[in-house]
Amino acid sequence: MDFVVLDTEGQPELSELALIDSQGLVIYEGFSNQHPRISPNSPNLKSLKTLLTEFLAIVQGKTIICHYAEHDIDVLKYNFRQVGLIWPNLKFECTWTLAKNTWQGLESYSLDYLSKYFNLRANQQYFISDMAHTARYDAEFTYHLYIKIILEKLKQQPNPFSSSRVDTPFQNHPDYLNTYQREFLTLKTGLNDIKRDTNHQSKGIVVIGEPGSGKTHLMMRLAQERLSINRLLFIRQPNNSQSVLYHIYSRILESLVQKIGHLPQLDYLIINTFRKILSLPNRDVKQKDIEILKALYSLEENHINALGAENTQRKREYWLYIEKTINEWWMSNYAAGSFALSIIKGMVKYCSYTDYRYKNITTRWLAGNVLTNEEAKTIGLPNWGEEISQEAFSLEAISVLGKLSTLDEPLIIIFDQLEGLGLPHNKEILLNFGEAIKEIFTHVPNSLILLNLFPDRWEQLKSTFDNSILGRFPSQVYLRQPTETEIKAIIQIKLQSVNIDLEQLFHPEDLDDILVKKPIRAALNCAADYYNYRVHGIPLTIEKKAIYELDNHEKIEQQLRTLQQQQQTSMEVLMQLIQAIQEPAAIDLTNLHQKLASFLPDAIETFPSNPVIEYLIQHKNELEQKYNNSAIITDYDDIGKLKTIAEAFNHIKPIKLTQYRLGKRKLPEHIVVENGNQNYVLGFLQINGISFTSRMTNFNELVNIYPQSKFELFRDERLPEITGKVGKEYIKQLQNSQNGKFTLLNKQNRILLDLIYDLIISIYNKDLYDIDLATALNILITHPEWYHWIFSVFGFTPPTK
Repeated sequence: MDFVVLDTEGQPELSELALIDSQGLVIYEGFSNQHPRISPNSPNLKSLKTLLTEFLAIVQGKTIICHYAEHDIDVLKYNFRQVGLIWPNLKFECTWTLAKNTWQGLESYSLDYLSKYFNLRANQQYFISDMAHTARYDAEFTYHLYIKIILEKLKQQPNPFSSSRVDTPFQNHPDYLNTYQREFLTLKTGLNDIKRDTNHQSKGIVVIGEPGSGKTHLMMRLAQERLSINRLLFIRQPNNSQSVLYHIYSRILESLVQKIGHLPQLDYLIINTFRKILSLPNRDVKQKDIEILKALYSLEENHINALGAENTQRKREYWLYIEKTINEWWMSNYAAGSFALSIIKGMVKYCSYTDYRYKNITTRWLAGNVLTNEEAKTIGLPNWGEEISQEAFSLEAISVLGKLSTLDEPLIIIFDQLEGLGLPHNKEILLNFGEAIKEIFTHVPNSLILLNLFPDRWEQLKSTFDNSILGRFPSQVYLRQPTETEIKAIIQIKLQSVNIDLEQLFHPEDLDDILVKKPIRAALNCAADYYNYRVHGIPLTIEKKAIYELDNHEKIEQQLRTLQQQQQTSMEVLMQLIQAIQEPAAIDLTNLHQKLASFLPDAIETFPSNPVIEYLIQHKNELEQKYNNSAIITDYDDIGKLKTIAEAFNHIKPIKLTQYRLGKRKLPEHIVVENGNQNYVLGFLQINGISFTSRMTNFNELVNIYPQSKFELFRDERLPEITGKVGKEYIKQLQNSQNGKFTLLNKQNRILLDLIYDLIISIYNKDLYDIDLATALNILITHPEWYHWIFSVFGFTPPTK
């Protein structure tokens, strides 16, 4: 809010007037040369009319803040009449009224009392009663009182710095566009080069930056500008060496079903492909083409039945016509391929549905999953063969997307969170990832492929990959550390959500500490701590290293500053305690509990301040919100998560993993954890049809062969229930065995598994500063809320509640 703080002196004749701007600076001070009390030697002597005219010029369009605003308005109105000026329409706010509504039950609401009660300071000095009743002095303390009121209101809003990490480009965080503008233009130039290339050859760029420097944030900026034009596909680190291409395609498919505006990205790709075919020079446009084009434009405007209601003949005919049109173009430009026409059919079928259930089934079909007979019949698509090669299928599916995009816009394929690939136990995944990238460049046209990497990881990849891969990335974009001016601007943009300026919230010494932090995320995390201190009174933590480096004089100053902070906070807490007793409904008890915890740690269980706990709480909420979104659930991905978790726990306890084999027969994806004399076999079986029953048969045979081992087979509860008689019988057989168990992975266990995996990956990617892996894992095994069943398999004892 654009405001000025005003104080006037005089009753009723105006003697002096002062104005403070929204940054706390004195921008006007004047004295009336017509007032008998004013000395002729006073500075800024002016006629009363000049004073009021200059006052009007400054406050035009601004809110005027006063203490006892009614008094200041009366004085101004009287003096306006005296000099013959018309009283304008001005907006006032009164800090006396605001304070009375904000802090009820105080002894007084005078500026003197409130300034002393809240230990307000102007120019580093506390309020002195003998110096009051000068316009400048009172205006300065009114300004600080008004900021105190604003901060009190901020307690009801979330900390704008609480989320300093961008996890995916599809998120929406405040963005300061001047940071990395040149680097951003390099990415856009790469896109334009592909678009202008008649061969639509794909290009690669490596985005290199230290942890927390804003690589994914830059991808978010690219998404926000280009998602209305380009299809953006986001791929996190693969975790299974046997299914790298399938992992990439699964994540691409998840991106394609992500809604952008009213429709998923895949819908826009198919719609734009059809439009472009109709505009080709050799195309004779028919009446039906015009009808469908008109309906498609209506569909984009969220008229969901523009092509006809669900399951109507009209809708089926229109979408069959779209499919036929795209197939004809494909056959005239490309070979049919093993899966290409089937994939196109499935993509068009996906777009034809508005019902989420049908879209969800079609998404699983597009992922190469074998459906139940009922599901396949429901969407009218032939089931895949039981022995489909997922890697070959995935490469062709990605190739189809690239070729279709030549009629649309270049694809943006982003590989992020790749740091874990450089770990020794992931060497095979890294090598297969390099080969997969090479295959994508060879078979997928019209794509800008971006790799986000730490500098040292890029150096490692350069020494691992051969030139046939590295040559695909001729351009590297290096993200430098932003200047203090840029970081200051980033922080100000973050604060826009709570409608307060940087200098109004933070003291100069706060900014001195925040702006020197590196990289950007460290500065934002520091700003979050100062926000909590200034708004909620949560004491700042002082780094031990910083204290050790202070000399004796600086240590004393630091201790005095900390004591002063604690004293001010304790006064506020005491005041709120009294109010909570008198009016319980008027106080945010959660916030009060958090403050009390810092003063009475033995009496009240403290709220979590550990960054690992904070990450777990926040990310758990995010996973819960996304639980019912379309997700490609695969055995390879889930077993890869278990392997990653087990490898991580090797940091605190040796864990030996192996696998069982049954000749050449196919088993569910599984790991064997060797724990002393007891082996634990953990597997996943997320498929359907004959493959499910055959692998269940083999798994049950293993259970009989290894009676000393404990077996548990998991299936995600969101997948279709096994209804076949034979499949149900095999599940029952496993359940009735002495050492076997079939478990549906419910929401709680799924979220906890993904949460632990994501925590480990976040630490590998250095998203959590100053947290080593062993520390985080010890927190997991000692807190009942975060303890997972797999920890017992690793040999850890569950904590008591």
